[in-house]
Amino acid sequence: MRIYAIADMHGKDALYRVALEKTRELCPDLVVAAGDLGTLRRPEKALEALAALPAPVLAVRGNTDPPRMERLLTERKGMRSLHLAEETPLVGVGGALPLPFRTRLGLWESEALCWLMERLREGSVLVAHPPPLGVRDLAFGRFHAGSRAVADLVRERGPLAVLCGHIHEAAGVESAGATLVVNCAMGAGSAGALVEIADGEIRARMV
Repeated sequence: MRIYAIADMHGKDALYRVALEKTRELCPDLVVAAGDLGTLRRPEKALEALAALPAPVLAVRGNTDPPRMERLLTERKGMRSLHLAEETPLVGVGGALPLPFRTRLGLWESEALCWLMERLREGSVLVAHPPPLGVRDLAFGRFHAGSRAVADLVRERGPLAVLCGHIHEAAGVESAGATLVVNCAMGAGSAGALVEIADGEIRARMV
């Protein structure tokens, strides 16, 4: 499976254009969008841009995407919300799992985490908006701003990979034990990541 992973377009036309160019160039089987796709007021703009990509799109919403984004995703041909959904090997959760600072969006932790705990396994790829606390999450070069809940999932379930965003300046690829963490936030020199999965193994590079 060949995945083009992106996040954090925040309604910016320039980033939507980059995503379209890279999708054409990379020819992925699937585009995975890990949240903050548009803006709270205009999610439809993001959906139009994602619908124009020449590959199926699976997405979760981030803290700047309104709750109705999940419903809107299901109404678009070739697109689907991954929130609390499993599309082998992908397992998704939308929103911002509890973070060490205030955010406009958080999930009620027990329900979402119980669902994820039951479905994540060594061969799974978790798609979540925030990175795990301590990995690809250094904000402003000063403090770690990832999610402890995602870190707990990585430690306890050992998924193959985590595809995330949220901390724009921390875009990149890093291992957390046996789990590959891919912060695919766009902008500041990052156009997302190419993720390739074959025979239970994964490799990723920023593009």
